[in-house]
Amino acid sequence: MTSAAPDDHGLILDTVDPTFPKRIHLVGVGGTGMGSFAGMLKAAGYEVTGSDENLYPPMSDMLAAWGITALTPYAPQNLDVARPDLVIIGNVIRRVNPEATEVRARRLPQMSFPAALGSLFLKHRHSIVVAGTHGKTTTSSLMGHVLAAAGKDPTFLVGGVTRNYAGNYRLGQGPHFVVEGDEYDTAYFDKGPKFLHYQARTLILTSVEFDHADIYRDLAHYESSFEKLVALMPPDGTIAVSAGWPNAVRMARSSKAKVVTYSAKEDLGADVHPVGLALGPEGARFGVMVNGVLVGQVLLPMAGAHNVENALGVFAAGLAVGLTVEDLTHGFASFEGVKRRQEVRGEPNGVMVIDDFAHHPTAVKETIAAVASRYPGRRLWAIFEPRSNTSRRNIHQDDYAHSFTGAARASIKVPERHDKIPQGEELDVPRLARELKAAGIAAVAETTVAAMLDEVSRDAKPGDVLLVMSNGSFGGFIDSLLARLGAR
Repeated sequence: MTSAAPDDHGLILDTVDPTFPKRIHLVGVGGTGMGSFAGMLKAAGYEVTGSDENLYPPMSDMLAAWGITALTPYAPQNLDVARPDLVIIGNVIRRVNPEATEVRARRLPQMSFPAALGSLFLKHRHSIVVAGTHGKTTTSSLMGHVLAAAGKDPTFLVGGVTRNYAGNYRLGQGPHFVVEGDEYDTAYFDKGPKFLHYQARTLILTSVEFDHADIYRDLAHYESSFEKLVALMPPDGTIAVSAGWPNAVRMARSSKAKVVTYSAKEDLGADVHPVGLALGPEGARFGVMVNGVLVGQVLLPMAGAHNVENALGVFAAGLAVGLTVEDLTHGFASFEGVKRRQEVRGEPNGVMVIDDFAHHPTAVKETIAAVASRYPGRRLWAIFEPRSNTSRRNIHQDDYAHSFTGAARASIKVPERHDKIPQGEELDVPRLARELKAAGIAAVAETTVAAMLDEVSRDAKPGDVLLVMSNGSFGGFIDSLLARLGAR
């Protein structure tokens, strides 16, 4: 089946026979999701090429290791090299992109990444989708791991590098496919959320809190995407939803699917919750209650109550797809986590440096609390780069002022001017630093990465824990910091 927009977006396929394309070309292959999908396509037997404006490690190295030709920059003649049967367009690609323009001119069959994933892989699998504002990558990675550890041979595609599998994807022969369900838009020719293409039969809904202010007007607009997702759930499906988010529970209960609630708190009346929760240096230990019955004891080698909650979502969904309590507890205990999620990058001269992806104020707050509980008695220094379109805005100005509790010191980068952020709507980092100081946290606003690097490398002391939070490369801050601390 094909569809064409009135302004002629070209030959856009909604679905395709998996046996049809032999040669597939991905425009925007340097992104984490697209690059990993390219690797999965290659492993599945397709001939794969890709293109991007620029390519950098680690994705450039991964593509080379997978034997995928990656062309730079974008150019019409890349299609002569690729000779594709099908072109997959990444969501960062704009209509005016020269390669996208040429795809339309040649009337080449094209699909968005989510539509292609749904059509080529998910149609005949049990799709387990992890959606929500927070915790998607960790939760989907853990879900994939417990299935693999239980011998179910799943396939998964997630938004981070899983440490158990050293990659973003795993291609298995079992019936389950775990996918991280993103609410961001799909492609320049499809402005709906990606997760609507993922044909969920089991859904983990972690949270629904306003985010992505560059494409959603307000919370109601943001919630509307999740309302569409739950409406697609089949009657024999299951939604595991966090009881801590009443709006998410309300949406889940509007669907035809079975609803199971979970929470890291014992007093919310959730169907699945912990008992005897203890957080410490080894992670989290707790019993699991299911419908009022203690079913097992868990060691989760991860820090923080938010990760306990993520794990309980996996527990609820795992039971729904037929895993045993023993399968789940074994999988939890052997999970090594995800890169850039509380990842210890090094401890030169007694100064521990941790890398984390947190950027939303809720994620910042939970991550600081988790790290503080795992390293009690050590001075915690929070180093934060507001980089996402939402975190750069003053939408969460007041929330950030309460997100750094538990840190003794905070250094916050002042964002550069961004053309997507209207004048006057930028996050006021100097004001935030003043408010944190008033709350007893030694905070400073830094205008450059170089100045922040000078400050941190000069003042960090043995025993400190430096928690670096950014959803980007932060100008190479961590690598430079480790080098300076090691040279002291």
